[in-house]
Amino acid sequence: MDDTTPRTIDTSSWESEIPLPAEFTPADLTGISVAVRPRTAAKRRRADWHGLSGEIAQFTGSAPFEYEFQGPVHLLTVVERAVRSDGETRVDGMPVSRRHDFGRTMSFIPRGYRLKGSFVPRVLPLTAYFYIDPARLLADPELRFGEIDFTPRLFFDDPALWGTARKLMGLIEAPGPAPRLYAETLGALLAVELVRAAAGTAEPPPADRGGLAAWQQRIACDYIEANLDREIGLEFLASLVRLSPTHFCRAFRRSLGMPPHRYHIHRRVERAKTLLADRERSITAVALAIGFGASSSFATAFRKATGLTPLQYRRSLI
Repeated sequence: MDDTTPRTIDTSSWESEIPLPAEFTPADLTGISVAVRPRTAAKRRRADWHGLSGEIAQFTGSAPFEYEFQGPVHLLTVVERAVRSDGETRVDGMPVSRRHDFGRTMSFIPRGYRLKGSFVPRVLPLTAYFYIDPARLLADPELRFGEIDFTPRLFFDDPALWGTARKLMGLIEAPGPAPRLYAETLGALLAVELVRAAAGTAEPPPADRGGLAAWQQRIACDYIEANLDREIGLEFLASLVRLSPTHFCRAFRRSLGMPPHRYHIHRRVERAKTLLADRERSITAVALAIGFGASSSFATAFRKATGLTPLQYRRSLI
């Protein structure tokens, strides 16, 4: 869609209040969720722990959608990717944001505040929602987490908080029951990092000596993202950022945590997750769309990355 002809969303029909379960108590997080309209816009996977619940929402289709949240718990959103051609985000007491690209950002909506927004997709969002009950989260009592009056934050970056949230996302994505003790320990760490970030004591990311410069990482990753359906030669990728193949491979791994080929496979699998949510597509069609010549090789790569076959993953989507 061309940004010069944006599609708008009529929000006049939004409900004035978000319905909660009739017998909702703060101890019951299962009834708390970000409202998405239409409901079919996203497929979700969820895990619940003590004082903390998490959902991964994979949005599908190209139609506009709306989202809204307000509740007696904190909401942390973690956006892996999302680009909208039109839409806006509103939070009580904050200026309206019409930011288009908010991939790899987080937002924090404290209890009682209302979040509402609209989204016309250019790149379909992959988002995690974490619902945090400040009264029940297993945080250090000295932190006084439940007594803090947080202020909302939109589309911010915090490497430490991101790292913890990504570990929790991994537990939601993993097959079988998530290790409760590990998840609740991460929840306690999440509280520490939220307090630290709110106090303005977030540490800057360490200098990545020997890694790619920011412009080199952007060019390499953008090229990979635009060419998920084809093989990419290491020498060509290195030439894009003016490095030798050996130096590029070493620097890429230091910056991204994996070599270029494995990163390419990782991004293919993430794209496959989006396509698998569309049940109109066959698994063979998904494999071809991301550059696998045979569904068997796609299934092998997908299972190695996720622990599930493509069919098992599709069936796991709510």
